[in-house]
Amino acid sequence: MWIGTFFALAAGLMWGLVFVSPLLLPEYPAALQSFGRYLAFGLIALPLAWLDRARLRELSRADWVEALKLALIGNLLYYLCLAAAIQRAGGPLPTMIIGTLPVVIALVSNRRNAWRDGKLPWGRLAPSLGLIGAGIAMVNQAELAHLRADPAAAPGAYLVGALLAVAAVACWTWYPIRNADWLRAHPDRSPRTWATAQGLATLVPALLGYAAFLGWSAVHADGDAFSLPFGPTPLRFVALMFTIGLFASWLGTLCWNEASQRLPTAIAGQLIVFETLAALSYAFLLRGTAPPPATLAGVALLVAGVMWALRVKPRAVVA
Repeated sequence: MWIGTFFALAAGLMWGLVFVSPLLLPEYPAALQSFGRYLAFGLIALPLAWLDRARLRELSRADWVEALKLALIGNLLYYLCLAAAIQRAGGPLPTMIIGTLPVVIALVSNRRNAWRDGKLPWGRLAPSLGLIGAGIAMVNQAELAHLRADPAAAPGAYLVGALLAVAAVACWTWYPIRNADWLRAHPDRSPRTWATAQGLATLVPALLGYAAFLGWSAVHADGDAFSLPFGPTPLRFVALMFTIGLFASWLGTLCWNEASQRLPTAIAGQLIVFETLAALSYAFLLRGTAPPPATLAGVALLVAGVMWALRVKPRAVVA
C-alpha cells in the first residue's frame, strides 16, 4: 500500500508539470502543445523500446490496440482539452475541476471493479470523499474570488474553459480505470514496458497530428502567420515539450503503472489528488504570490482525505 502510494505521489508531482506549459506558452495553440508533447514522448520512447525490445515482443496485437486507445484518449485528447481549458480560464479553475477526479474515479471504480479489487465500504469511504470534496470546494471558492477580482476576466472564455476541463475529466476517468484493468490482468508484465508501449502507440498519431496542424497553418497563413514549425520561441517550446514528454509522460506513466499494480483502483483514483496539489503549487509559484488561507485550508482537507482513504481496506465480494 505504502509503496504504491509513493509511486502515485511521484506521478502526481510530475503530472503537475503539464499545467505549467500552457501558462508558459500562451501564444501556442492547444493542439500544437498536445501534439508536440506526445511527439516528444514517442521520440523518447524509441531508444527505450530498443532497450526493452524483448518484452515488447511479448505484447499481443490486442495489447497494442489497447495501448493505442489509451494513447488517443488518455494522452492526446485529454491534454488537448486541458491545455485549451488552461489557456481560456487560467491555471487554477481547470486545476480544481481536474481535482474532482479522485471522487469521480472512486465512485465509478468502486462499482465496476469490486469483483477484482474488493468492495470499499461506502460508509468508511464517505468521510474520505467528503474531506476531498470539501477541500476542492474551498480551493475552488478562493480561486473564483480571485477571478472575479480580475478586471480583465472574460466570463465567456472561463465558461468554455470550464467545459473543456470537464471533458478532460471524462477522458481521465476512463484512462486510469482501463489502464489499471490491463495492468491487473497482466501482473507478470513490466509497468515500464507498458509505459514505453504507450509512448510508441502515441508516436504515429502525434506525428500525423503535428504535420496536419503545420499543413493547416501554412494554408491559412495571413500577415501575422504563426512561425513554423516550432513557433515564435522555438527553444523554449522544444525544451518544454521534451521535459514534459520525459517526466510527465514516460516517467509519470511508469510511476502510475507501478501504483496501479499495487493499489485497488478506487484508492489509486483518490491519489490523483497529488497531481492537483502539485499543479496548484506550481501555479502559485508562477503567479509569485502565496496561497490565501482558504486555499491552504482546502489543501489540508485534501491531504486528510487521502490519508483517511489509505486506512480503508477493501472487502472481498462473494461470487
